[in-house]
Amino acid sequence: MQPEGPYRFTHLLGGSPVGKAWAAIDEQGRFVSVAVLDATVAAAPGWREAFAEVANALAQSPDGPPITYADFSAAAPWVAYAAEAGPAPEKLFRALGVEYQPVPAAPRPVSAPPQPVSGVPQPVSGVPQPVSGVPQPVSGVPQPVSGVPQPVVDMPHAPWAVQSAAIPNQPSAQTHPVSAAPASSAPASPVAGPTGPEVAPMPATVSGPPADVPPFDPYPGAVRRIKPSAPPKRRTGLWAGVAALALVAVVGGGAGIYALSSDEPGEPDPPPTAASSGFPAATPLAPGLKPWAQAALRSPEEHALAVAGPSMVFMEVMFTGYVRNKADGALLNKAPVTFSRRCSGVVVQHEGYVLSNSQCVQPTPDLLVGGALNAVANRLVTEGSLQAKDISTYTRARVGTSVFTGLQAADKPESRLYGQLNIAKGEVTDSPAIPGAVVRALPIEAGNIALVKLEQKNLPTSELNTSAGISAETSLLVLGYGTTDTSFRAATYTVLSKSVTVTGVDTSTPLNPYRINEDLGLYSRGGVAIDPSGRVVGMLDNDLLRPDKANRLVAPVSAMTALLQAAGVSNALGEADNQYRSGLDAYFAGDESTAIARFDEAARNSPTNLLAQSYRQAAVDSRGPGDDSGGSSWAVPVIAAAGGALAVAIVVAVAMLLARRRNSRY
Repeated sequence: MQPEGPYRFTHLLGGSPVGKAWAAIDEQGRFVSVAVLDATVAAAPGWREAFAEVANALAQSPDGPPITYADFSAAAPWVAYAAEAGPAPEKLFRALGVEYQPVPAAPRPVSAPPQPVSGVPQPVSGVPQPVSGVPQPVSGVPQPVSGVPQPVVDMPHAPWAVQSAAIPNQPSAQTHPVSAAPASSAPASPVAGPTGPEVAPMPATVSGPPADVPPFDPYPGAVRRIKPSAPPKRRTGLWAGVAALALVAVVGGGAGIYALSSDEPGEPDPPPTAASSGFPAATPLAPGLKPWAQAALRSPEEHALAVAGPSMVFMEVMFTGYVRNKADGALLNKAPVTFSRRCSGVVVQHEGYVLSNSQCVQPTPDLLVGGALNAVANRLVTEGSLQAKDISTYTRARVGTSVFTGLQAADKPESRLYGQLNIAKGEVTDSPAIPGAVVRALPIEAGNIALVKLEQKNLPTSELNTSAGISAETSLLVLGYGTTDTSFRAATYTVLSKSVTVTGVDTSTPLNPYRINEDLGLYSRGGVAIDPSGRVVGMLDNDLLRPDKANRLVAPVSAMTALLQAAGVSNALGEADNQYRSGLDAYFAGDESTAIARFDEAARNSPTNLLAQSYRQAAVDSRGPGDDSGGSSWAVPVIAAAGGALAVAIVVAVAMLLARRRNSRY
């Protein structure tokens, strides 16, 4: 049984204990390779998440294969790559830590008579290196449902290696005798049947004539018996005129076609930034969120993620200071220590205002002391005066008797705040990191929300749904930054998303936060919950009542609007935000021409909105090469009139030529 998806699967490329790799063709006839995780494996805890995270991590690596399209929420999750990306599914399965058995490749058909092939074709690719930070499965590697896939002998490795029909416009090989089929069975090639690939036998080997014997010519050259008369004198002048008129017609028609096909005459089209796939998956741009890879193609969920995705911000605050004894001010360590706190945020005003988590961007003194002591303990481990297993003991023993200060005991420690949009990296202080400062912060009991002002304008903005009614069993989408890297200092962060369900509302506090059944990881606090239209209905925070303190508590949108009102800041979309949303509406409605124009405006007015550029390319690819919509309307009547005049002129010229020929005969 083949996996579901928007492709026609041609044949198997290989398999592993947890899934298979297929060759397929998309709706536009392009070749792709698809890695599919078995449904039974996907149902085991941890495997679906690991499959998605490893695929995204590979795509974001410098030489990683870009994802063409994926559906990680399917019963059998799958991810597709352009065929030009090579053995990407093999890299994915091996990065998951499982064995992969590629199907041996059949020899590519050639025009010369086939020669016997000795030996089994070897796999093309080597073993890729595993990606760091791959999540480990919770319940161990599930056992395969039907056994480890076995290699299929002599199956073609790529769909373009299949030649199941004669090449058009080529001479038939039936003029030569055909030898019997060899004793060993010929390789089988898959042929798409009504319910999936079927196996059809390859044609018998054709034994052509010996190399030194010319092919038989049924029409040999004969001796001429009639000598032709001398040709009449050519009248080149009239023919030259006809040729000139035809040339004018061709040039004029070409200019008209260019005018019809060009949206902006005189300006060349920008170079393509995505594969011609109808969706923006292979773009070299690096948006923080790829909605088409985290939801069904052109679904309401993709639309909602596309609306909110560009406004997500990675927040990092770097603290530098000294740890002292609270009683006498003595330094615990003479050298200053630096540590960071990282979380998520969302732009709520296009002038650079961001809402985030208070305890992340402006932590209380006890949290600062804990972070500083942990940094001191790690330094002592590096120096060899403390063992790694004693770090937590060292910190707990001193957190109540220590303070974190600046250079002087009365000074506050230094803090530097930065925000990054799209894909972010830790400890970046130059562009694309944007400096910022905390404007106002609410304590935990009031929502644990902070307002930050970044030093950059025209940022993509989210809209708050102030009338949202959230109750138990409500379905929401949550967004927040996360990473799979294990090295904290050099970690790369992207925007993650997940569909969640509200499990209940906490009525014990006036804030009435609500709890959800899933979380996105440590750094998602300050992230958002959105409704089906992409509007924000709450902010993610850690649930202190849970043993793991997971980010499954959502502060309602009322707390967010209260903070904005207290600071005198309104939740306002900019011109670029309206242009971007108009482009999304047109794109999801199938109006690619309007979408392209709107995305161009949005990207020009808000350059940090990389999703506008990605979806702009998707609209270009979806429109196709034959779509001349949006062309210059003036060119239609001009071309029609010019074409008619040229046609009349050519007819007259030909008539004059024929008349002269008749007169010359008599």
